[in-house]
Amino acid sequence: MTDDLVFLAGGQLALRWLCQPQIWSVMDGSLLLDAAGGTNWFVDPAGVRLPVIEAPALVSSPDGDYQLSARVEAALGSPYDAGALVLWAGEGLWAKLCFELSPQREPMVVSVVTRGSSDDANAFVVPGDHVWLRVSRFGSAFGFHASLDGDRWLMVRYFALDRSADVAVGFQAQSPTGKGCTVTFSDIRFTPTTLTDLRGGG
Repeated sequence: MTDDLVFLAGGQLALRWLCQPQIWSVMDGSLLLDAAGGTNWFVDPAGVRLPVIEAPALVSSPDGDYQLSARVEAALGSPYDAGALVLWAGEGLWAKLCFELSPQREPMVVSVVTRGSSDDANAFVVPGDHVWLRVSRFGSAFGFHASLDGDRWLMVRYFALDRSADVAVGFQAQSPTGKGCTVTFSDIRFTPTTLTDLRGGG
């Protein structure tokens, strides 16, 4: 084992830091990330704001098709505070599926796909302080799903980043406009199998 690696999902996932927070922990298979204020992953499509790629993130590079899911609970205090499952292929090539606080102060499922600039889309409002998120890989394509109970999944997005890119998957926390955000990822499940029902959620 390497000291720089973090192991989750019963040791199936060996993860490395893209950006390490000052406060984090792993306990009983759950991951806690504490994002500092002013942290985010976003590249403004209008070019008005400078790109920000500095939120704490922990990623792995599994082979083949897979499904990674987690229950995401976040202390959402300021707009755009979020906990997310992410895909990372480089500074201009990444995606995230977020449990995020909207400017209207509603917890929402939000997805962002970045190929040079960010394509940002809201999915639905979450009536509580947690939601289940899932990333699935299908060859060179990916599916984002979300669930209110961890059982019935709704498709949020189906897309590709770059068919030749080495894409890592993992966990992220952010607080672009606030003083910080603490996110807990629990019920983390990694399955090295292909999701058979993309539209229905499986």
